[in-house]
Order: sequence, then C-alpha cells, then structure tokens
Amino acid sequence: MKRYFTIGMAGHIDHGKTSLTKALTNVDTDRLKEEKERQISIELGFAPLYEDAEIQISVVDVPGHERFIRQMIAGVAGIDLVVLVVAADEGVMPQTREHLHILGLLGIRNGIVAITKVDRVEEEFIDLVKEDILEELKGTVFENSSFMLVDSLSLKGIDDLKNLIINTLKVQETRDVRGAFRLPIDQVFTIKGQGTVVRGTVYEGSVEEGQTLMVMPKGIETRARQLQVHHLPAKSAYAGQRTAINISGIAKEDIQRGDVLVSSEHFIVTRTIDVSLRVVEDLDYIVKQRMPIKCHIGTAEVMGRIVFFDRNELKDEDNEILCQIRLEEEVVTKRGDRFILRRPSPIETIGGGWVINPSGEKYRFGHQTVEELAKKKEGTPKERAIAALFEVKSLTFIELLTRTSLDETELKGVLNEDSVFLHYNAKEYTLLSLTALIEEEMYDRIKDFHNENEMRPGINKAELIQMMLKVYPKQLLEFVLENGIETTVFGKREQYIHLKDFTPHIPVNWQKRMEGMLADLKRDGLKVKYLSDYFTKAGIPNQLVPDIIRFLEDEKEIVPLDDQYFWHSEHFRHAVERLKSETGTEFEVGDAKVVLDLSRKYMIPFLERLDALGLTRRVDNKRVWKDK
Repeated sequence: MKRYFTIGMAGHIDHGKTSLTKALTNVDTDRLKEEKERQISIELGFAPLYEDAEIQISVVDVPGHERFIRQMIAGVAGIDLVVLVVAADEGVMPQTREHLHILGLLGIRNGIVAITKVDRVEEEFIDLVKEDILEELKGTVFENSSFMLVDSLSLKGIDDLKNLIINTLKVQETRDVRGAFRLPIDQVFTIKGQGTVVRGTVYEGSVEEGQTLMVMPKGIETRARQLQVHHLPAKSAYAGQRTAINISGIAKEDIQRGDVLVSSEHFIVTRTIDVSLRVVEDLDYIVKQRMPIKCHIGTAEVMGRIVFFDRNELKDEDNEILCQIRLEEEVVTKRGDRFILRRPSPIETIGGGWVINPSGEKYRFGHQTVEELAKKKEGTPKERAIAALFEVKSLTFIELLTRTSLDETELKGVLNEDSVFLHYNAKEYTLLSLTALIEEEMYDRIKDFHNENEMRPGINKAELIQMMLKVYPKQLLEFVLENGIETTVFGKREQYIHLKDFTPHIPVNWQKRMEGMLADLKRDGLKVKYLSDYFTKAGIPNQLVPDIIRFLEDEKEIVPLDDQYFWHSEHFRHAVERLKSETGTEFEVGDAKVVLDLSRKYMIPFLERLDALGLTRRVDNKRVWKDK
C-alpha cells in the first residue's frame, strides 16, 4: 500500500527555511501579502516534495519567529521527519533551541540538520558552526542526525538533501491508515462558489470524497464534498497526507483552527487529561500548582491549569511528571497524543509530553494517585483493555475504544482472544475472569443466606442483584446469574435463587415443636384460634414465627385466611371441595354458612381468599365459581 509522509522545516527566523523549501519543491510557501512584505512566514506553508509508486512526501514550512510559535506547534504536531535549519552565518539561535525543545517534547524521532547559506561563509567557519550545533544537539532527538551543507540560491547540496529525505522515509514506519479518520484543522477558508474549506495533515485513517464526517468537539455533521492533495483533486486521502477538504453545510465562522474532522464519534471530547509531562531545561520561572497554562494539542490552543498530585511547584526536573491538565475548553484527543504547555505571561515553553488518559477525573493529592497514573501509563493494548474492563467491569465496543484510546482494528484484534474477553448480550464486553469471580461471590452470598435462613426457598433475585450493584453493573450480574442457572450452579424457584442442592427446611432443634403446633392446628379443623396462639403453646420464639409461617405456606402446609387465622391445608382443600359440590354455579354468603357451619369471622376471610386465589369471582352479593 502506498505510504504518505509529511516532513517539517524548523529553525530560527530568517535561517532560510522557506528558501530551502522552495529549492527542494520549486514552491514558494509564503503566500500571504504580509509574508511577502515582511519576508517572514506567519502561517504554515505546504508543498509537495516527492512522489513515486511507493511513497508520497510533503513539506510543511514552520514559522520561526517567536510570536508564531503556536503555528509552529500546530504544523509540527503532524509530521514524520524534521529538517532542522541552521544558517551558517549565525549558528544556533534562541528559536533554534525552542524548536528543538518542542520537537523533542512532541516525540519527533527522525531528523536531519541542514546548514544553510553555506556560500556566504568560509569553509573554516562552517566547521565552527558545525561544532556549535553538535554541542547544542547533545541529549536531543537530533544528537545523531545526519548533517547536510546546502545553499538554496546556488542549489548546492539540494539534491543530496532531497535524496537523504526520501531514503530515510522509505524505511520509516508510516502512520496508521486502518483506524477512524482524524484530521486536526489548522486552516479554514472559503472559496467562492464552493463554500468552506478546511486544511490539515491527516493524523490517522483515511477519508473518501462524499464521506459523512463530524466536526468535533462541536459535534456538527458534515460531508466531504471534494478533496485536494497539494491543489490537485483526489478521491481519497490517507494518514500522513496534507489535505484540503471542501465540507458542506458549515459556515467558515462556525469552524476554527483546533477543531478536528473525524469519521467516527469514538474520539473523546474532554476537558481533563491525565498526562506524562517533561519540562524543558533552564526554566526561567517556577511552575506552581494550578497555575494557568496554554495547552497546544493537535492544532488546538486552549487555556487551562496544571494539577500536580505529588508536589506544589517545580522548576528543574529531569524525570517525567505524572499529572493532569484541566482545560477551559473541550478538545478532541486520545491516548498517546502529544502536547506542549506554555506559560501565557511571561511567555515561556514549560514542557510537553503525551496523553496517558484522555478521560481524566478528579483525584486526591498524594502518591497513591501518582502510582495509579503510572499503572495507566504502562501497558500493551491487551493490558489496557483488561485494565479498562477490570475497572468498569462491562463496556460496549465504543466505550472500550474511548477508554483505551486504541483504534478500531487494534481493539478488535485484542478482543478476539476468547480465553480472556467475553462478548455477551450482543453488545457488552467483560473479562472471563470477572464472570468467574462474580459467580463465586454469588455462590458465597447465597450460601450465607441459606445458613441464616434455612426455612426460606432462597434469596430473592432482586435482592441478590441489589447487594452487588455497588461493584458490578446490573446487566453483567444478570448475565452471570442466568448463566449459572443454565449450568445448574444455581437453581431458581419462582423469584428465588438457591444453590442447586439446597432444600428449605425447619431447623432441627425446632422441628418437633413445629410438628406439634401443626398437629394442634389440624385438630381444630375450621374453627381455629389465632395462629400466634399455636406458636405460643408450642414454645416457639416470636423471632422465628414469620419465617416458619412463610415456610409452611411455601410448602403448602397451611393456608392464610387473613393475617390472624390460618387453616391446615387439608381442611382448606376439603372446605373448597364441599362448598363447590353443594352449591350451583353461584352462591351467597348465607349459602356458604349453611354448608360449612361457620360464623362470619371465618366465612368472610375464607370467601375473600377464594377470590384472591381465582377460584371465585364476586358479582354484587354473590360469588360465581370460575370453573363451573
């Protein structure tokens, strides 16, 4: 598959970046009138450098003036290789150093040093400049970079530099074209008769003409009407390409640099990001807890505050700092994205790093939080998916994308490991180890319930679920429970859950007294006393009475007439059969009293019980047998 790269020209103002770009590409990237007049680059300039059947390379000319650092950050954030431009007649200058800091913090790993304007100085002076540069590059990403001597006017060394760039990129890994499309916007303009056009470097994925897209974080749906790559129409654009997209339905005023054009809603919109931060050497000012900062991420430039969890200030720090950035506006980002922090006033680059977790929360101050962030920082895609599921227990595919910041293809590959991950309910994912843990916990809870409630058929399903809801989501608990019932680990009796071998029973030490109580109730026939009197006579404690009554009802030993009177089930059954045989399809209370020889205190509750059981239906002053 063809690969696409964007390289950047970085360095101090007036060191010849734009001239070098023109010499390499034959394109003048200073297009603004102001840039022509002032002879400095204000906006990002782009030009095609090289293309064959295997590779396409574009150049971004980054502004060098200190005032235009934000444009520089926006441009360099999407590049694959940097040409650091240093003029032979001046050597390393302040913006050279600042660009070096920013390039390192943005994770640029491939660089070439181009010493320009070599025709202006003596050869001996070039050696001194080279030594100066080498000293400055120690400890940076350019420390072992190749040096090229060039002059943009005479074209000395231009072909050699171009060949070096091409050969370097041919063996370099390209950006990921498999996942969802993402293009951080760095330019917005209108073309008469065409409407709004956005431009940027495709970070990842690909886009096709006519494709439906979203402008984030605003959440505006649009369509890619037309695509251009270096002013030439294109049907599609890929990661690493500099692309202009004519979008429909959005006015120029409704979109801005820093917005992101995406093909999927899976990208996270956030104001709180957990980060790994490194600060630049020789900071002029102390960085204090919750100090206002300006965060550059992608092409966005957003005010915010820096939050430390293990300190209240810093100045000189060689190690990475795990901390948090709380922004005033929403940004679109994912794990692994690079950022730069700058002090708004007095202006100074503080440092930069990468996003550990784009969905940060409020944490407590202390080393425990830093340790948790360290765990999140480490991990393979599989480990990140496991960590996300272990923390939240159950997630949809989209939610997993959001939490892990993996691309769709990568996550699908991870989730195919059936021995680790479980797809259930057609949309949710969890860990097999978690389902085993939940089943074991349910088993223990049900067993404990049986030990404390020997007479009950089991624990109410809703009660069991409620007991575990603080730790596990409801849909996962219900899945594990139903699966346990299917595999006969658990049994179910109406709404009650029990262990498969459990049978409800009266405690052994109360068995004889209960049998005596039941015999007394049976002996009294239909004209019984209050049920509580039978328990008192049998010497059964009041605290056991409710459970024994429930047990005897579940076992069909007794039938309640109301809260006070209960009949032995044999007498109840006989009373129903006798009344049914000696009445017609309907009867009145008086008819029933004659048949059963009962007073109203028994008769009325008995007849209401028949209604409740669905054996009869009351119609005015009569009752109708339902099955006669």
